[in-house]
Amino acid sequence: MARRADAHPDNVSGPFFVDRACIDCGTCYQFAPDSFADGGDHARVHCQPGTPEARLRAAMALVACPVNAIGTSDKAPVAEAARAFPHPVADDLLFCGYTSEKSFGAWSYLILRPEGHVLVDCPRAAGPLMDRIEALGGIRWMVLSHRDDVADHQAFHDRFGCERVMHRADGVRGLERYVDGDEPVSLAPDLLLIPTPGHTPGSQCLLHRDRLFTGDHLWWNPAKGRLSASRAYAWHSWPQQLDSLERLLAYTFSWVLPGHGSLHRAASPAAMRADLARALDALRRS
Repeated sequence: MARRADAHPDNVSGPFFVDRACIDCGTCYQFAPDSFADGGDHARVHCQPGTPEARLRAAMALVACPVNAIGTSDKAPVAEAARAFPHPVADDLLFCGYTSEKSFGAWSYLILRPEGHVLVDCPRAAGPLMDRIEALGGIRWMVLSHRDDVADHQAFHDRFGCERVMHRADGVRGLERYVDGDEPVSLAPDLLLIPTPGHTPGSQCLLHRDRLFTGDHLWWNPAKGRLSASRAYAWHSWPQQLDSLERLLAYTFSWVLPGHGSLHRAASPAAMRADLARALDALRRS
């Protein structure tokens, strides 16, 4: 539980606060930017929520926090917030919340499909979340983008019997299905696994219709106003990651949905391709 005595001094006065347990994963200020902001090496409350909707959103950020660094004296919306995930991003796409410290707060998503739902990367195995996913119809596949964001995958497999899919090069043992090599693999007619080595040797993206789930391979950087990737966190090979990013120009998508960093929706696939080309140019020159 967050402690008021340990709250960062740059929180504005009021019921919600962020304490020194914060790891600056970005979840709260990406999900509830009206209340939370980046304080440099930690999140902070920059504006106390003033409406019921804003209070619920802030309470959902509290629930989503991977390290329980957000606290509030306003307990009224917290129980509702605990039941509010998965939260809609689009009609058939949900953000799971309940991020995990094991994945440094990486986001995971639930794709709703008549042929069977897909969990992209793994959240915390929280009871309210798992109960809601079961009520929605469970999980057929769990697509894991890379070894850093597997979190509580075993608990979800045990609960839902889902088939876990990952690239073999990342070395996670005991899963049901592995991708090998650098060629894309069709999981279903609307699901394409695209190996994108670089951040880790087995990083992969998932393309579902016009949505690309990128793990830690690619994200939107609001401060730079463009798509971005990180040389500092390329655990395997930065040149290989740049090559993998360039190969994405061959695919058609208008959404980028990362594990870390902000999601991005372009006006069209052509606009997204231009955004990616601009990012590649900047990253190759950096």
